[in-house]
Amino acid sequence: MKTIVTLTLNPAIDGAAEADTVRPTHKIRTSNERYAPGGGGINVSRVIQTLGGEAIAVYLAGGATGSVLDELLDARGIRRRRMPIVDHTRVSHAILERSTGLEYRFVPEGPLVSEAEWTACLSLVDTLDWDFLVASGSLARGIPDDFYVRLQAVAARRGGHVVLDTSGPALQTALRHGGFHLVKPSVGEFETLLGRTLETPQAVAAAAREQVRAGAAAILAVTLGHEGAVLATADEALFMPAPDVVARSAVGAGDSFVAAMTFALATGQSAADAFALGVAAGSAAVLSPGNDLCAKPDVDRLFQITRHAAVAL
Repeated sequence: MKTIVTLTLNPAIDGAAEADTVRPTHKIRTSNERYAPGGGGINVSRVIQTLGGEAIAVYLAGGATGSVLDELLDARGIRRRRMPIVDHTRVSHAILERSTGLEYRFVPEGPLVSEAEWTACLSLVDTLDWDFLVASGSLARGIPDDFYVRLQAVAARRGGHVVLDTSGPALQTALRHGGFHLVKPSVGEFETLLGRTLETPQAVAAAAREQVRAGAAAILAVTLGHEGAVLATADEALFMPAPDVVARSAVGAGDSFVAAMTFALATGQSAADAFALGVAAGSAAVLSPGNDLCAKPDVDRLFQITRHAAVAL
């Protein structure tokens, strides 16, 4: 298996902490502060490494905070290729309120990226050796909505597979163009894209299969939060209920799902088995506080449940 490349166009330094109570005006005293390299693709690299795979994180970063992000990645031993930009890398925060168990997440919009910066990033990706590339997360300001379409054109020329996890106009533009190997929206993102509500897993599956038949993606996986996920391919549609776990944080659950699915597909596993591993990893991620993502023992344990839990739709 070749090294999986992940691409993060709007990475973050993810801060996490706890507080007794979150309320306005007053100073909120926090404890258990910790920082991790974050953003969709970087989180995917972290999880692939956790599962025993090889990944290299490609990302845009700049300003004083860009150097901090580099240090956080190096401290975790994550292989990386930074594309420098002028503007500052964003810093996000997740605060767990101990009195209620609620989590508050503050996510800045991020830097402004010039055309020269994002085109250089696209060129860098084309120079690397990969079969699977995961493009995950939001587009930074200044990057056009069709960036992922351009990325898919690079993959098509070289026979590679692009896994896409994004939202909004970038997702809409990408699905309209098509040709992606795996696309993973949340059900909310998918409903926004379609302009209608999908009340049941059956309705999600039917809509997802329409997208597959239209050529948007070979595999479409729609996550349903604590209810589970739906998988659609040309041959089947599956619903996977989420394992019954006590959630501590939702940070990185979707990224863990994508990472595990991609890792499984890159090692030659079927879409159904990759789907089961993805649900296991996504569920394992919510067991960890703040930005800790999933732990391999939890993934392995939950996979013993999910590998036999899929329901055909």
